[in-house]
Parts: sequence; structure tokens; C-alpha cells
Amino acid sequence: MREALKKAAVPRETTSAGAATMTGLKVRGGASRKREWPRPAECRVMTIANQKGGVGKTTTSVNLAASLAMHGAQVLVIDLDPQGNASTALGVEHHADVPSIYDVLIDDMPLADIVVPAPELPNLHVAPATLHLAGAEIELVSKVARELRLRRALDAFDKSRFDYVLIDSPPSLGLLTVNALVGGNELLIPIQCEYYALEGLGQLLNTVDLVKSHLNPGLNVSTILLTMYDARTRLAAQVADEVRSHFGEIVLSTVIPRSVRVSEAPSYGQSVMTYDPGSSGALAYNEAASEMAHRGAAE
Repeated sequence: MREALKKAAVPRETTSAGAATMTGLKVRGGASRKREWPRPAECRVMTIANQKGGVGKTTTSVNLAASLAMHGAQVLVIDLDPQGNASTALGVEHHADVPSIYDVLIDDMPLADIVVPAPELPNLHVAPATLHLAGAEIELVSKVARELRLRRALDAFDKSRFDYVLIDSPPSLGLLTVNALVGGNELLIPIQCEYYALEGLGQLLNTVDLVKSHLNPGLNVSTILLTMYDARTRLAAQVADEVRSHFGEIVLSTVIPRSVRVSEAPSYGQSVMTYDPGSSGALAYNEAASEMAHRGAAE
């Protein structure tokens, strides 16, 4: 386990102020869930990435976005996963005839033309993904500046109306994920609290270094979130401790527990924040989003 983490070392300068007081493992709901949180001075464009599947990327994207929106922030979720699970979870149509992020990447459609409101939350908007995106990896190969397609679309998009843009990436290190890394200013990495979840982390961080060197020098690994934490197992606690000892303050103090409600919510076209706001998963994501909001305000 230690060897896997040594290969995945992250520079410590990625830490933000205000996190030093947040230590230990906590899964708790705040009493101020309906109160507005601090909003960032400018739009935070955050990519949620980890090439390993099943670590909670989409679940994290959707529920952090919903929680931030419920507390007054204006949020846009860009669904860059061909499976379109973020679009499904937020109740947004994403059948083949819907204008989607595919049209932005391949046909240079303006991003503003595909953004639609999420029906459950008034402050939340979505750039949906359709099945057409499955072929985008191949089609992008022949495009000029193929790694910069999303970045250019975001640069041409009026982000001033949003506080957060969250980019949900696919479970791979292909051109879609590279576009997500080039498009974002911050990187949030969800890490499942199991040993094998650490195995590919070094490869992801090597890719991040390459992107920073050649395509997006401003990319900052700002946040790590521990997901699928099972308090009954010693391994989960060991993984959490090892991640914290190596990555320090960029690891959110809140951990996301395994939760049936979190898994059920997308089948109803909802985030867990609206499906069952009192569940352990909803309370944990609420607390994680609160940490993100307060850290961003402290910078």
C-alpha cells in the first residue's frame, strides 16, 4: 500500500488555506444546510477524474453540484462520460437527438447552446452527454488541437454567471479525460477506500504532470475525496490514513460512506441530495461540499 502511494506523490503546494483545522475522519451533517455558503471570487472550474472505474466520480460530481446549488451557488455540470450517468442522475434528457457535449467537441457548437437547467434544482445546469460521445475518442484524433477542444469552448463561454463548473470525466485516460484536464483549473480526485483504488493513481498523476507541462500549466490538484468508506473494515481506515499522510491537507476531512441511498438515487433521476437528504450519503456529500466552498472562499 505504501509503495502505491509513493508512486502517486502530489506536490504539497496544492494545499489551500483554511484546511488545517479540518483533521480526522468525519461523516456528519451540518446544522446550516439551508444557509448560503461563501461563494468564490470567480468561477472555479473543477475536473473530477480518476481513470479507475467505480470510485464514485459521477456520484461525487452530481452530489457535490446539487449540494452547492442548494446552498446558493450557481453550478454547471459538464457530462464528459459517454455513459451519460451524470445527465441521468440530474434528470436531464440525453437521447440521441439532444444537443450535447459531443456537438461542442466535434462540431464546434457553442457550449451555451447545449446547457439546460436541471429540473430538481433551480441553481443547477447541465451540459449533457449522449451516446454519440462514445465515438468522440476516435473522431477527435483527426481534429486540430484535439486536446484543447473543451478548453476553447469554455473560454468562449460566459462563466461569470456560474460559481462552479464541475467536469465529470470518463473512467479512462483517453482524449476525453485529457480534454477534461486541460479544461479545468482544479482537479478533484475521488479515491475509493480500498487498496486497488490506489494502484492507478500514479498513472493519473503522471498524466496530470504531462498536461501541466504541455497544455495547462494552471492545473492544480486541489482536492482529494475519500469515497465508499466502510467503517467496519480495518483496510478502509488504513487506506484513509495512508492517503492523508501522503497528500496532507488537500484531502477533505469528510469521508463518503457506502450508502444504498446514494446508489438508488440515479434510478429516480435525482441526486441523493433531493432523493433522501437525511441519509448518511447525503449528509456526507453536503459536508464535503461545505468544505470545498469554505476552502475556496479562504483562498
